[in-house]
Order: sequence, then structure tokens, then C-alpha cells
Amino acid sequence: MLLQSKVLWWLFNLKAASTNCTPEARINGFKNRGHFVTVSQPVKISPKINECSGMVATAKDSTFWVHNDGGNKAELFEIDRKGKLLTTLPLSKAKNVDWEEITRDEKGNIFVGDFGNNMNDRRDLTIYKFPENQPDKMEKITFNYAYQKQFPPIKSELNYDCEAFFALGDSLYLFTKNRGNKAVRMYALPTQVGNYSIVHKDDIFIKTMVTGAAISPDNKTFALLTYGKVFLFGIDNQQVNFKKPVDCFKFAHKQAEAIVFISNKKLMISNEQGELFTVSMER
Repeated sequence: MLLQSKVLWWLFNLKAASTNCTPEARINGFKNRGHFVTVSQPVKISPKINECSGMVATAKDSTFWVHNDGGNKAELFEIDRKGKLLTTLPLSKAKNVDWEEITRDEKGNIFVGDFGNNMNDRRDLTIYKFPENQPDKMEKITFNYAYQKQFPPIKSELNYDCEAFFALGDSLYLFTKNRGNKAVRMYALPTQVGNYSIVHKDDIFIKTMVTGAAISPDNKTFALLTYGKVFLFGIDNQQVNFKKPVDCFKFAHKQAEAIVFISNKKLMISNEQGELFTVSMER
């Protein structure tokens, strides 16, 4: 079993390392300008964060909330840009079934996405909402995918696994992991507490699976992180869609899972191996 795990891990990294943006650039019109990107040497995240799955800037802007993947304690960790653990925030009113992403809106609310759905069979998809540093005021947003009728569906329709979202205005934008037909679907639902049945607004071909999303401070760009690549899209007048592909660049640094903008031209990306990278983009 150990040998099999090592072989699978080697194959995963080989696939990521050999990935490029050509398929998506050809079909969707990305510029494929990876040579304008500089990636720093990694720093190590505190070992208490053993499986960093989501990351967002705090109200301080110079630090970040991160969280572990599913099955771990329901808590957030504040880290700095060097990965140093600063504070731990327990979320006693939440449960970490399969936490995959975290975001923050302009009103200072934190949203934690408990919507990981590898088997496409969950019926308890949840987003926890609370004012930053006030987890005692936590509420829940619940939702289902309107077109999903089977749990799980057939193999070609395994498009109900989400690991990426961000907030803009009064909406949350979710992006699926494309397990079924390589189509990443985008959904939107209100930031208000409620129970929603959601229908996808748009979709796009992306060959690798989406594991994180982020929006720039000026709200003009959003990024999708995948295994091996980062895709950038433009936003006009707060209209979030796939109609403005901007750039795609290779990022083959193991199992990358979380992404956040630290400025309009800089990203931070973490992987599940405890490494934290700064990515500078020149245009």
C-alpha cells in the first residue's frame, strides 16, 4: 500500500509538472504569458496547519486566515507572509466535514465553505458566515445544485464538487472542480443567510481541476488555481463571468490548494505540503 501511494504521488507530480496552458489558450483565448511571472522560494507554514485548503486576507491586510481540510478541527489560523502562526480562532458552532475554501466580503464577514464533495453524494452543503473575529454570531447558508438528481450521478456528470469561491458585492461565486467532463461551472448565490437551490451561470473548459479562487483588491481580476496552473479573468462593472480570459501561467508546485491576492499584481499560493509561495505578475 505504501509503494502504491508513492507511485500515485509520483504520477500526480509528473502530470502537474508537464502541464501547460496550451489547451485552454487555444480554446478559450488565454494569453499564456507565463514568462511574465516570478515565483519566490517557498517558506514553510506552521506545522499546526497540516493541510492548508483555503486562504484569505484578514482585515489587517498584512496577515491571512487559513484553515485545514476536512476532518480536522473547526478552527481558523492567522498567519503572516512567512507562514508564522499568530493566532488560532476556534469555531465552536461549526463542524469541519470537508472545508475547502474561505473568503471575506467588503462588509467584513468571513465565509467558510464546507462544500467539498469528492464523491458527489453530499446533501448537506454549507457555508458558514460570521463577522470577522465574532464567531459567536455565526450563521449558516445552505444550498443544493438544482440539476443534481442522483447522489452520486453517473461518471460523466461528476460536476458537483466545489473547492473554490469568492465574494463580490452581495454574491458568492462558486467554481466546481470539473471531475466529470472538464467543464468548470460557475454558480452564484446571495451572501444572505438562507437555503438556496442554485443553477450554474456559466462554464468553461479547463483541463485540470480547480482547487481555489481569489479576487483582486481592485475587484478587476479573479484567479482560479488548479493542479499545475493559474487562470486569470477580467471583471467589468462587477460582472463575473468567463468572457474575459486574461492570462494563464504554469504553477507546478505539488498539490496547490489555496490562493489569495496580496496586491493587484501579487498572489500568495499554498500547497497541502505546507509550502507558501509569493507570485509576482508583470504585465
